[in-house]
Amino acid sequence: MFDLVIRNGTVIDGSGQPRKVADVAVQDGKIAGVGPTLGAGRHEIDAGGLLVTPGFVDIHTHYDGQATWDPYITPSSWHGVTTTVFGNCGVGFAPVRPGRSGYLINLMEGVEDIPGTVLSEGVKFDWESFPQFLDALASMPRTVDVAAQLPHGALRFYVMGERGADHAERPDQGEREEMTRLVEEALRAGALGVTTSRTTKHKARDGRFTPSLSAREAELFALAEGMRRAGSGVLQVNSDFGPGEFEALDAAARLAGRPLSVLLVQVDAQPKLWRETLDQVHGVRAQGRAANAQVGSRPIGVIMGLETTAHPFAAHPVWRELRDLSPAERYARLAGDAELRRRLVETPGGDGPRAFMAESFHKMFPIGDKPDYEPDAANSIAAIAAIARRTGRTPQAVALDEMMARQGKGLLMLPFENYAYGSLDVVHEMITDPATVLGVADGGAHVGVICDASSPTSLLTLWGRDRQRGPKLPLEFLVAKQTRGTAGAYGLTDRGLLAPGYKADINVIDFDALALKRPEVVYDLPAGGRRLIQRATGYRHTFKAGVETVQNDELTGARPGGVVRGPR
Repeated sequence: MFDLVIRNGTVIDGSGQPRKVADVAVQDGKIAGVGPTLGAGRHEIDAGGLLVTPGFVDIHTHYDGQATWDPYITPSSWHGVTTTVFGNCGVGFAPVRPGRSGYLINLMEGVEDIPGTVLSEGVKFDWESFPQFLDALASMPRTVDVAAQLPHGALRFYVMGERGADHAERPDQGEREEMTRLVEEALRAGALGVTTSRTTKHKARDGRFTPSLSAREAELFALAEGMRRAGSGVLQVNSDFGPGEFEALDAAARLAGRPLSVLLVQVDAQPKLWRETLDQVHGVRAQGRAANAQVGSRPIGVIMGLETTAHPFAAHPVWRELRDLSPAERYARLAGDAELRRRLVETPGGDGPRAFMAESFHKMFPIGDKPDYEPDAANSIAAIAAIARRTGRTPQAVALDEMMARQGKGLLMLPFENYAYGSLDVVHEMITDPATVLGVADGGAHVGVICDASSPTSLLTLWGRDRQRGPKLPLEFLVAKQTRGTAGAYGLTDRGLLAPGYKADINVIDFDALALKRPEVVYDLPAGGRRLIQRATGYRHTFKAGVETVQNDELTGARPGGVVRGPR
């Protein structure tokens, strides 16, 4: 008798092959069979009319801190995700010398918008080496499997001390040799890769650039040599891809003999650069070497409201009068003081990275009960204001009114990247390219700015059912892209497919009911920290290694997950 049988579901198995109606049997945490009329199970579920898919594998998250205190890894576990990979973009928390965690917190806060107070309160730093960090993660049972990569920024600071925080400083030969040793040690302990950041977008909270920004070839080759010696791992990169940049990274991957994985988004300033980079990835693959580009399935949407990090008035002098109030007090002040509102929308405001002013209103959209991830310019704040202008309302006034809605819980979205032309046509090109994998969701990061950890849900609903402004994509393709495709990119060959012998990580989905709710701001992080979350409907069951972790969109409390380690 099987431990579990899921009967009569429409099975989309992760291979990309056509769906079929079949039973799925589970024994000892693995798939035991997929086919018609399988034998009895101790527990059986009727999945007639429902989709049965592998659990989703999210390879680009930043749960490095959250995974040390949160066994449930939300929001990802609400969206069918059963495996997450973090340590991306060169930031993380190991290795770390005793008493020197402040800089790593400073770096993570700046790069990934995770409040330093949250990290200081929540992360205990009861490890030093990367292997000890993996052991610390393994000490907590959890809802999903987690896997980690070795971040270049933490490694550099560990080896070079304060010099390592300055990207212009160069490690000497002894320091490079130590980096090589530690890379090999981390990979042999189970790290899935080594990650580095070479983008000027990444700055520590104190304004310093990420420490790996301008690492020279000698330093990159030191990392690569550690990978070559270990014979494992992926070299994951976030870069601006200026002249010669891809070539230097490819040279390191060639020396390592390991796959190269580059983050790929469309940026407004250079809307065609993504294509040039993807062509370079294809060039590597044409030589018979492993390389891919990690892409998103929707715009990277900055979410703005009265309680978020960024919004049109965040740098306004008048906002300083409100910034330190509680959300309820702030809303009450705004609602009860017409003169304050007038000063906010009519007097000149400040500027800065957290303020999006007049030049952005044409790309700023209200978020309704059913979030639209391919919004039309006709529904932007600027367009609404153009209609309202006859009554004297400016875009600033419209934006404020939208954020004041719902008792001060109204939200706006500004598609920050992947939306330069006002549609998802470029994203369609990205996700259908055979050299790409899904990997820009950033779960656990940018907690006051974006909430793209819900991307696995919108991948299915937007591209598989709801898109109106362009072609849709087959569910078989989409499921394979988020399961076998992402798992294979990191050598996780035991999951991502509903076939005998594979991990029994399974979603049972009511596709007709599958939908995203509006994002919301909650204060459930350590030290009362704030974050954006987004829930979903339609996940009837999620199983991790055959154990039910989600039932009817709610966590069951079961914690069958652990740490996934690479080859040892």
